[in-house]
Amino acid sequence: MTEGHYTIAGRRLHSVFNIGSRALTSHSLNVHAGHDDVMSCADCGWGVLFGRNAQEAGDLCLISRRAAEASQTPFMNVQDGFLTTHTVESVKLMEPEFMKEFIGAPADRIVNLMDTKNPMMSGVVQNQDSYMKGKMAQRWYYDRVEPAVEEAFEEFYRKTGRRYDFIDSYRCEDAEYILVGIGSYMETAQTTIDYLREVKGIKAGCVNIYCFRPFPAQRIVSALKNCRAFTVIERMDDPLSTTGNHLTREIKAAFCDAMTGQMGHEKIDRIPPIFHGAAGLGSRDVRPADIIAIFDNMQKESDGQDFFCVGVDHNLTLKQTEDPDLRPEGAFSMRGHSVGGFGSVTTNKVIATIGGQVFGKDVQAYPKYGSEKKGLPTTYYLTIANSHIFSHSELEYVDLVVLNDTTALLSGNPLKGMIEGGAIFMLSPFAEPAEVWERVPAHHKKTIQEKKLRVFFIDMVKIAREVASVADLEMRMQGIVLLGGFLKLTPYADDSGMTDAEVYGGVEKALRKYFGKRGEQVVQDNLTCVKRGHSEMQEISHDIVYGGNGQA
Repeated sequence: MTEGHYTIAGRRLHSVFNIGSRALTSHSLNVHAGHDDVMSCADCGWGVLFGRNAQEAGDLCLISRRAAEASQTPFMNVQDGFLTTHTVESVKLMEPEFMKEFIGAPADRIVNLMDTKNPMMSGVVQNQDSYMKGKMAQRWYYDRVEPAVEEAFEEFYRKTGRRYDFIDSYRCEDAEYILVGIGSYMETAQTTIDYLREVKGIKAGCVNIYCFRPFPAQRIVSALKNCRAFTVIERMDDPLSTTGNHLTREIKAAFCDAMTGQMGHEKIDRIPPIFHGAAGLGSRDVRPADIIAIFDNMQKESDGQDFFCVGVDHNLTLKQTEDPDLRPEGAFSMRGHSVGGFGSVTTNKVIATIGGQVFGKDVQAYPKYGSEKKGLPTTYYLTIANSHIFSHSELEYVDLVVLNDTTALLSGNPLKGMIEGGAIFMLSPFAEPAEVWERVPAHHKKTIQEKKLRVFFIDMVKIAREVASVADLEMRMQGIVLLGGFLKLTPYADDSGMTDAEVYGGVEKALRKYFGKRGEQVVQDNLTCVKRGHSEMQEISHDIVYGGNGQA
């Protein structure tokens, strides 16, 4: 496969591959986020752009296409596998008319390789006398790539107001310590930078790399040369490289050229201490706590750990000291504990769609499950806010916990991180609140009482069994009952000023998006489940929760 990438580039086939980057199978199989797959092809002669979120992935796809055709060079448009590819987020979609205008007419930009009036050779055999001449002649095309990318960035900004560049420096003007990286966790870094500056008084900054090929060496040196120290994190680990992973090696080489004033660099007289580490391999969570630990390590300067990892228990792991809640002000977050096949992940997507398209909020919804998925534990997350949600990490601070699978109460701590006064929405086959409360483990009862949590329950399985007109959808339809509870437990429907008919009209539209291909009856069955979830949900009363110290 890798040699095919060289061939596509060498024949000037200016295609664009949209990549959900994933960890390559090593000691085990993993289908989640990693950058080792892209980095293994980084030197095949392709342009490589990286987006941090769904909006950027879509925008950069269009930019890649324009740059690829202008330079006759193929491009990879990369987003983090699973973490971005499987996340539902608010985006501003581009109109088809605009996309056609931005790309231009194919006949004006694409070389016809089969034009009999202008014949050419491609893919021939070349031996010692010819191969190197052809290879070096390819540099004419690569000299055009950087200007083509820059022009595409500028034109996209002019047309849309959304600015992209080879790198994006955030609060680096006076930064003493800077974090450098690629992909979704750099948005988590950005909101953590604000916390470090405004709460901790640390002059922190971060540099996100949008364009890895062509590598923006001079821009990176310019952004980093005046800081006291900087750190590079990468979603991969190459232990046999003694100087670091791919991005780290490139940056160190750039600073080496800058010290000697070569390769077009303005000569510099110092290189800041460079730390580097592995983070987020196989979609391992990268939290604000990890970002803070990285800055703590940088501030030690000569005593800092040159190479580190975060997020796992290892002798190279940096110690976490705090993990602040960095959600936007007024944000609402939900965490669900379910089983693969219950329809919960799809329900989470439907709720996010309604939050964004019906209530006009910014949303972020994503699942966490393994390669095996069906029949095994699944966790899903949702945040709704009035502004962009920067953090791309598992939710530790939540307002609502959903228990589609109540065995989570016995095998873990699903109430961890609940905000005081939050709510629990749980499956129960019992009709009486006292019976439900009786079966909650004592240590969870204590948490509910101490945090003043409200507890709601409903028999999702019974409703799905009674409503589903297609037998094989009974199990999957139980998840959608949650949507009715969500509408009742959150203020968004009331705050929108919409009538019930308008709200359910929006709900039906979202349901049709996800289930319409199964037929109108399935859409209406799901809508019935939603309405029954809204009307049949019960609350365990204050008297039961707190009477007799909470014992039923």
